[in-house]
Amino acid sequence: MKGLQQYFLLAVFSAIGWLSSCQQQQIKKEDVQDEVIYHVFQRSFFDSNNDQHGDLLGLQQKLDYLQELGVTSILLTPLYESVYYHNYYSSDFEKIDSTYGSKDEYLGLVKELHRRGMKLYMDMETQYVTEDHLWYKDSYGNPKSAFSDYLLYDDKAQLKPSSIVFDLYDLKGFDGKRKKITTVNLLNKEVIKYNKELFSYWLDPNKDGNFEDGVDGFRLDHMMDDLDNKGRLTNLFRDFWVPLIDTLKGINPKIHIMAEQADWGSYGIDYLTKAKVDWVFAFRIQQAIRSMDKEKITAYADTTFRDTPKGNNQIVFVENHDIPRFSTAVKQDKGKEKVGASLNLLIGGVPSIYYGQEIGMLGDSFFGKYGGITDANEIPYREAFEWKKDKDSPGMAYWYKNSGPWWDTSTVKSNDGISVEEQESDPNSLLSTYRNLLKLRKAYPVLISGSYQSFTNDNPSIVSFLRDNGKEKAMILINLSPEATTLQIPVDKQQAKLVYGENTGSAKQGKQEINIQGYQTQVWLLK
Repeated sequence: MKGLQQYFLLAVFSAIGWLSSCQQQQIKKEDVQDEVIYHVFQRSFFDSNNDQHGDLLGLQQKLDYLQELGVTSILLTPLYESVYYHNYYSSDFEKIDSTYGSKDEYLGLVKELHRRGMKLYMDMETQYVTEDHLWYKDSYGNPKSAFSDYLLYDDKAQLKPSSIVFDLYDLKGFDGKRKKITTVNLLNKEVIKYNKELFSYWLDPNKDGNFEDGVDGFRLDHMMDDLDNKGRLTNLFRDFWVPLIDTLKGINPKIHIMAEQADWGSYGIDYLTKAKVDWVFAFRIQQAIRSMDKEKITAYADTTFRDTPKGNNQIVFVENHDIPRFSTAVKQDKGKEKVGASLNLLIGGVPSIYYGQEIGMLGDSFFGKYGGITDANEIPYREAFEWKKDKDSPGMAYWYKNSGPWWDTSTVKSNDGISVEEQESDPNSLLSTYRNLLKLRKAYPVLISGSYQSFTNDNPSIVSFLRDNGKEKAMILINLSPEATTLQIPVDKQQAKLVYGENTGSAKQGKQEINIQGYQTQVWLLK
């Protein structure tokens, strides 16, 4: 086994062409700007006014925590007004949900983020509206309405609004309220104009050309070229999204547009090449990481990064607001939780951390268990962030308290080890792992800007890849199993420096023995 491992590593390092230390130029850390997104479900994050809803002031009060963690940017779920707790399916795109706070509080948050050198991204989905929206109320049963062509109807009398995704005509909320929902006609010229104005407002609210009060970009939820595959709103990349994005980039060229591709089996490359999107979500990598299958992780990462055009990027994640928690998926296996952190933050792309991921919060899906499709099914992985070991501590955002079985089976418990308070002073905790990995990125720019390149090894449990920015190289080895293993690389200790992880092997006769413990990550800087 060792002979084979030595052979493949020798071949790899010969192929990539090692540079001597005197030939390399060091990259200045300040020249490489890190981007680590913290995807926050703000209603569940921190409650500043004791109404049990997480809010904008609560988020602002926790910026020290986020900066200490090492994140640079915040991605909010929608802020606009909606009857639904998640704020998708809007009743008014121009109003901030009052449970989050006022517009002044929002602007205060944006300015404070920018003062700290952080960024804010806003999630937007303007493809659908509820029956409470002006366009719906005025046009329903009224073909003469000025808003008749703003929405899709299935009849001339406008009494049959068209369904939305999953062929839904309405949706029941966790609180028992049921609202009708319909699709916006994104090809209507006035709707296109409205979207340009709406998005532009959030870029520069006072239109003074100073973007300290504006967002740094948008997440485009459920983006499609043929909306919901109905054949009614087609060529949207060309006719809706590109004109919108061109307008926004014309206002602030520095913004980033990230798109959630509706097909989670897609690599999203057509969004980057046809819709002028900057980033898409690396769903295939996310799915592979959850499998803990080396071959899948390597294959999907290879394809993802190979096909992503230069100048664009993939957002790498293991959790988001639409899927069960990673710690639940790996059954709270502490080793696997840390492997997930390493792959999330070291494999490449723009990493995104979903709030609570860093402390191992739990949550499974309720789909199919309680009355079919409702907006309650995803509450288990949108629960209150666990700040203290006492689950009833001030600031806990229990907006869903006593509302149904998702509350009765809540995974938020006292004294279970899953809280910031219980982990922040423990050097072996998951929170410490995230903090240390993010510090590592800042210390070695190659882990931020370096391209990804896998290399083959004959161990079924070791994921191995290089990061290379043209001036520095790093080798990352991640053990997916609980079993220790040993490798040898054909270099001496002057050519490879261990900068993360532990190695008890010794350098002998120009070869470095590497011992990788179960679920361990090692990062070697190559000279």
